[in-house]
Order: sequence, then structure tokens, then C-alpha cells
Amino acid sequence: MILTWLLVFALFYLIVTSGIFIRNRYELLPLPAGSHEAGEIPLLSVCIPARNEEHTIETIIRSTCTQDDPRFEVLVLDDRSTDNTPDLLQTLGNEYNRKLRVLQGKPLPEGWMGKPWACRQLSREARGELLLFLDADTSLMPGSLQRIRAGLRSESIDMLTVWPEQILKTFWEQAVIPLVYYALVTLLPAGYGRRSPRWIPAPFRKKTNHWFAVACGQCIAVPKKLYEQFGGHNAVRDQVVEDVALAKAARKSGLRIGMFSGIGTVRCRMYRSAVELTEGLRKNFLAGFYGSIPLFLVAGLLHLVVFILPFLALPLSLAITNSSWLFLSSASITLILLQRLMLALWFRWNPLHALSHPLGVLWFQRLGIISLLDRLKGRNVTWKGRPVNR
Repeated sequence: MILTWLLVFALFYLIVTSGIFIRNRYELLPLPAGSHEAGEIPLLSVCIPARNEEHTIETIIRSTCTQDDPRFEVLVLDDRSTDNTPDLLQTLGNEYNRKLRVLQGKPLPEGWMGKPWACRQLSREARGELLLFLDADTSLMPGSLQRIRAGLRSESIDMLTVWPEQILKTFWEQAVIPLVYYALVTLLPAGYGRRSPRWIPAPFRKKTNHWFAVACGQCIAVPKKLYEQFGGHNAVRDQVVEDVALAKAARKSGLRIGMFSGIGTVRCRMYRSAVELTEGLRKNFLAGFYGSIPLFLVAGLLHLVVFILPFLALPLSLAITNSSWLFLSSASITLILLQRLMLALWFRWNPLHALSHPLGVLWFQRLGIISLLDRLKGRNVTWKGRPVNR
């Protein structure tokens, strides 16, 4: 019967992803402890693009400018904000004038997306040998810059990215945001950013190494020389999901990318309301599937089969006393909840919200329908007062 085979597939999928999850628990580690560098210490330029960030800009600037690091500068680009961000930046610029430089963003050129253009302007003004790109909704814990330096000094890393410790307060934040991290740790071994998978034949590894490259745009660090070598944000000027595109461009040029968890170093609160959550993820949801509608639909169906069907099949198996369905659905649900519980403990979230997993999946199904209609109807999606197709 088709339901039996679908449940077998769901359980098999969850067993495989559990293996990847366990592997990532040992590979996706916090940044190494900071230590004093021998010889001349390179200047680190912290680059922060800011557009309409009046609720977050003070936190990121204060947490960065007060870092105990021997040589760093902080550059913030006001990307033509229409809220109170410019006034806050002026006040903070006066307070931290020895560390902080506030730049005024230039008009968005044709063919550029907003964030890549802001980051490109920042990189041009940066005086440091090392670049650290931070989103304005992040914050650094004491010692973070030293630990980022230590990560970049690793012999196996040319560029690093940090997945921040996400601050979750509202119900929908706690139901939805963890699914982004869940997808990461159950589908992509972190080590593939540094080396190609060994199961790919050697002659094809160089051509396929960028397939597995991802980065979190909330925190990316790279030596400026290497950044310019692969084109930096100029190479991803028209990309909505610019952080993943940046990682792929870096891997194509041969760079090794180290991925770290932000526990103890970098924190972030991405969205502050249900509306902001929807609009923030809506702008790049379809782009995360390379704009492919068939791939988008297949992924949506996969999630329904793996994460929703077992919860529906369980009461049905009890009602008709089907032992096969009972075992398959119970085993799948157990693996889902165990994965979510371990993820919550890992990233310091409320473990009880692991129970909201099916609800979060359905939330993304709804977002998928909205994103698909946006594409089919040609609707113009905006973010922070700017069309995302510009």
C-alpha cells in the first residue's frame, strides 16, 4: 500500500539525516579560543551594513566597539535609511569616534541588490587586512573578535562563517527559526565547506566542490586579499541569497570555508514579530531553491511526507489497528522529536518548542504557497522599503 511505502521512505530519510546530525555535532563547533598572535597583528575591519535598523544598531555597535582586541576598526554604512538609524549613528559616531566610522551609502546601481552593494562599499573603505561582515541585528559577546581571528589562523580555513546563537522570544520565532538550523545540521556536513566529499570521484571534486558551500551572512570573515581574489560581493551583486552565493564563489576559487556555531560568541535576533518573520523569509525563500519551481515543489512534497504524514498516520494506525503503520509512524515521530530536542539543547532554546515541529513545517508550506504566487503573479516583494528585485 502506498502509505506504507511513504512511511518507509520517511523513516529512511530520518535515519540518514540523524547520521548527518550526529556528524555535525562534532564538526560544527564553536570558534576556537582566542590567543595572542605572534608578530605584527593585522588590522581587522568590522563591516556592518545598516538600513532601517533603529531597533538593533546600538546593540551591535556597542558590543563591537567595546571588544578587547588589539587592532580593529568598525565601519557602518547607512544604506539610505528612512527611520531613526542616521540619528543614532551620529550619536554613536561621536561616542566611539576612535573606533567607529559611519559611511553614507551611495544610490543603488542597476543590476545590484541592496545588501551586496552595501557590503561592496564597506569593503572598499576598509583599511584592514581582514574583513568581518556582520548584520546589524547581531551582537558580539566579549572576546569574539579574538576568537574570529583564531578561526582565520587555522591552516585548514581561508574564510569562516558563524551561525549565531539565535535569540527567540515570540511563539512564531520559536516555532519557525529553528527549522532553518534544523535543515542545515541534518542535510549538510559542516566539513564539506573545507573539502569535497570523499564519495565524489576525485576527477569531479574540483568541479563540484561549490555544490556544498553555504555561509550565514550574519557573520562572515575573510582576508581582504582573498575576498578580492574571488570577486567578493561584486561576484554576487544580483543575488537575493547573497551569503550562499558568496560561499559558492569562494569555493569555486579554491577557498576552504570553516563553519562554526555562534555559541558563546555571536548572537542574533532576526525578526521581532510574526509579520516581520513572514516578510523577512518571504523575500528569499524561492531564491533559496535557485529559483527553480520544480525543485521548490519537490522539496515541499518531501517535507509533507517526512514531517507531516507520520503525525497523521499515527492516530489512523491506532484506529484501524495497523501494526506496520504504527511502528513506522512512531519511529519517525520519535526521530523527529529527538533531533529537535538535541538541536534545542545545542543552541540553548526552549526544549518544549521541539513539539511545534509539525506546526513550523506547515508554516513554511504556507510561506511556500505565498512565494509561489508571488512568482506566478509577478508580485513585487519589498524589504525595508526597497524592492528585492533591484
